[in-house]
Amino acid sequence: MAAKAFDTNLFKRILKYTKPYKKRYYGVIAFAVFLSVFAALRPYLLKQTVDEYIKPEDKHGLLIYIVLMGIVLLLEVFSQFYFVYWANWLGQDIIKDIRTKLFRHMLSFRMKYFDHAPVGQLVTRSVSDIEQIARIFSQGLFMIISDLMKMVVVLIFMFYMNWRLTWIVIIAMPILVYVTRVFQRKMQVAFEEVRNQVANMNTFVQERVTGMKIVQLFNREDVEYEKFKDINQKHNKAWIKTILYNSIFFPIADIISSLTLGGVVLYGGFHILDGDKFTTFGDLFSYTMFIGMLFNPLRQIADKFNEMQMGMIAANRVFDILDSDKDVQQNGTIVARHFKGDIRFEKVHFGYNEKEEVIKGIDLNVKAGETIAIVGATGAGKSTIINLLNRFYEINSGTIYIDDQNIDDFQLESLRQQIAVVLQDVFLFADTIHNNITLNNEAISREEVIEAAKKIGVHKFIKSLPGGYDYDVKERGVMLSSGQRQLIAFLRAYMSNPSVLILDEATSSIDTYSEELIQKATERITQGRTSIIIAHRLATVVKADKIIVMDKGLIVEEGTHQELIAKTEGYYKNLYESQFAAEVE
Repeated sequence: MAAKAFDTNLFKRILKYTKPYKKRYYGVIAFAVFLSVFAALRPYLLKQTVDEYIKPEDKHGLLIYIVLMGIVLLLEVFSQFYFVYWANWLGQDIIKDIRTKLFRHMLSFRMKYFDHAPVGQLVTRSVSDIEQIARIFSQGLFMIISDLMKMVVVLIFMFYMNWRLTWIVIIAMPILVYVTRVFQRKMQVAFEEVRNQVANMNTFVQERVTGMKIVQLFNREDVEYEKFKDINQKHNKAWIKTILYNSIFFPIADIISSLTLGGVVLYGGFHILDGDKFTTFGDLFSYTMFIGMLFNPLRQIADKFNEMQMGMIAANRVFDILDSDKDVQQNGTIVARHFKGDIRFEKVHFGYNEKEEVIKGIDLNVKAGETIAIVGATGAGKSTIINLLNRFYEINSGTIYIDDQNIDDFQLESLRQQIAVVLQDVFLFADTIHNNITLNNEAISREEVIEAAKKIGVHKFIKSLPGGYDYDVKERGVMLSSGQRQLIAFLRAYMSNPSVLILDEATSSIDTYSEELIQKATERITQGRTSIIIAHRLATVVKADKIIVMDKGLIVEEGTHQELIAKTEGYYKNLYESQFAAEVE
């Protein structure tokens, strides 16, 4: 379904962002008025020069009018400069505000939103779509206002000079307006398709570049290449459609303008030859300029309206994200300053979608300072518990307490400051090791980082890297091994001084040397705080104060290693014998 030709409500919403810049906004409009007056004044002065000074051969008067025309030209240039500069400046400030608001809003989304929103699409909305909004002001709205004002002033001058010739121009204008309107409607649909194809391409490229290792490992290069060719072809066709419409419209507009000019010259010329005093050579000279000044803006308004329409389409996409309130995490009012560490799940149900529950009414108790290990097959719901404790997702029913307080009552920022998580798939930013540890928190000094690294036994490893703490790990930490990335993540968690520590399969895919370092680090950072460990490594499970065994979203067993291993035909015992016995061997 095609969008509305012009969404007034959307346009009003965009204009609200000009409120902080009212002086500049009205200044741009003022210079648009000056520009239209000075532009229309030049042809009028030309008429006066031809009729009053060139024809009578008045050289002194001719010189005065030439100087006057030069002054008007300078004023027009001055107005043009400030008009264009301020319009673009205003547009950039507005998109700066919108982009900041959009990014802040995306930071507030639940993880569920990012599970369904393609990364490439969000990047498109945050970057290229918002840049397109700026063109509403730099190439659209104010340019249209300027052109309309110029046309009105030009028509006033034309009627004042020669109303007969002006009517010839007026008769031709509806034809050009109709052609322009048809062109604008066609281009609106074409531009909508262009934006869709740009978003699709960005999404595809983002995913394939991120997953390039998988593409190459499974020899998918040719398949992905063919897919990209298909997407690129659709993108190409969308743009070619806009080129076709432009190729048809502008020649037609030029023909209408040329025929109108020919009609004015023919009509005016015959009247001059017949001795009509109401038409002069000055009229014909000035009308050759006036027709261009009247028809060119009318023709270009379609193009500028398309720029504005593209900006409106982009704004609509951006506002769709800003209006996604249902995915915003609900914030509590209590500031979590420090937890003792008592954690309790009561009859908690949760599913990532409505049709399938992942957690099926579990009850779980963790005492302050206790280290528990959660084990179970893939898909049992182990990592989901961690997601719920951090409120990345909202539970369907039941309650989660920390220190006998419902976690929904805590301010999210303060809640997460008290919980540190080390994930199996560690994410590092393209930055130095120091900045990845502190996450650019200026309150944490280099000395504090080094002291913490020594305490948990990773200082020697970091110093062995070129540049030490200033070593650039590149995008996603590709310059480090998985074990080294885990060590950085451990130090990052330790520096946050959490009340609750969570290790989500943090030692499941690392080398022996890194595992030894991590085991030492684990012993250090779990001291004196509640720790939850989702692990496959036997050493971590055996040392836990309590082991929670999960299967298909339910807690099926719990106890110490010795208690669980003693159960005949117990779930944990079978798991131990099948998985962990190999480690002992």
